[in-house]
Amino acid sequence: METIVLYPSPGMGHLISMVEFGKFILNHHPFFTVAILTLPPSFNTGSTASYIDRVSATNPSITFHHLPSVSLTLDSFSSMEHHHIRHNRLLLHPAFSIFTKLGIPTYYFFTSGVCCLDSFLYVPTIHRNTTKSFKDMNSLLDIPGLPPIPSSHMPDPILDRSSAEYAYCLDFFLHLPKSAGVIVNSFESLESKSLKAISEGSCNPDGPTPPVFCIGPLLATERGRTGSMDECLKWLDSQPSQSVVFLCFGSLGLLSGKQLKEIAIGLERSEQRFLWVVRSPPSEDKSKRFLPPPEPDLESLLPSGFLDRTKDRGFVVKSWAPQVEVLRHKSVGGFVTHCGWNSVLEALCAGVPMVAWPLYAEQKFNRVVLVEDLKLALRMNESEDGFVTAEEVESRVRELMDSKERESVRKRTKEKEAEAKAAMSEGGTSIVALAKLVESWKLPRLTI
Repeated sequence: METIVLYPSPGMGHLISMVEFGKFILNHHPFFTVAILTLPPSFNTGSTASYIDRVSATNPSITFHHLPSVSLTLDSFSSMEHHHIRHNRLLLHPAFSIFTKLGIPTYYFFTSGVCCLDSFLYVPTIHRNTTKSFKDMNSLLDIPGLPPIPSSHMPDPILDRSSAEYAYCLDFFLHLPKSAGVIVNSFESLESKSLKAISEGSCNPDGPTPPVFCIGPLLATERGRTGSMDECLKWLDSQPSQSVVFLCFGSLGLLSGKQLKEIAIGLERSEQRFLWVVRSPPSEDKSKRFLPPPEPDLESLLPSGFLDRTKDRGFVVKSWAPQVEVLRHKSVGGFVTHCGWNSVLEALCAGVPMVAWPLYAEQKFNRVVLVEDLKLALRMNESEDGFVTAEEVESRVRELMDSKERESVRKRTKEKEAEAKAAMSEGGTSIVALAKLVESWKLPRLTI
């Protein structure tokens, strides 16, 4: 048997995507084995041990090899994203160089969409042709295959071209075309414009274009926490079909106490049924910024009497909910999301229309594509500092659950749901792409 080495960057979201990719390979090409190299997560996603144990118990062809942690001084980072970028710089760039010297083909597994890959490949061109930082351009970026992107909506770590994070990212963007290929958790018909721009060489006009393999959508199948967390599914069982809006902002999406109260007021005024995952606000203690937040105290975080007043049409979950199962439930008719790529794919595969409320990473960029180009989501409008008022929450939730706009977005979402299913069916584009990828693995050793 031949072994494929998968090397995910730290963090639960990246690990889950890698595991699902490994399982996808083994389901269709069982003559491989998969070895996953892991590092202890160093920010607030929490321990990955229980997840790894579940995967190991049910997938004997997947083995995990735990590397020692890299010690970094967390106080020196202004945000989770900056910490993540520098951590990856220390680990993944040397890996690429080492495997290249050994003659082992290296592929990048891209956990966001083709649209984001498109922009990353084009950033070096923008860098050569401009002198300003993205944060200072105050303009729309003309990137091949994409709608006009506000310069301020590029990922936070690359907004300031004088920062170390920008330099690290630019170095990574320059390495992408040098790889043997890029594997993307997406499907061709979802992002055909971006895929065409990349394949034609428009995104890297002065250099090589790597082959892109769309092998998605890959969704998490391992169950997480159960018990009281599944009470939300029982509650959904008692609600009318497509009547509930689901609000969830990802494993790293922490909102201020003031923002949580504003959401509560907006939900109450909307008079819509809701299922809301509430996490504790970020700690004001800088030494705890990258640690898992404590269990939320709902009585103190939410407006007085809110839980009692909304108990007949709302359900608030502490910290975590089984998102894939919730989105697939017949009672769920809308999703307010932070636009993390995994969450976007989960919503599309469940045929659930979205309200896009980005918080960090490439999520503002994703929102532009989802709202302006793909028209699969409605836009949540925030102030310049990112704050969303109760009036805006109320309006967007009403629009999502009860308007003509909701029906047009829902129709397009259902179309993409069918296309996603077709892509992952026998003879579908993602199955064909996987076969082409495996065919390219002629050497006996490779890494991803």
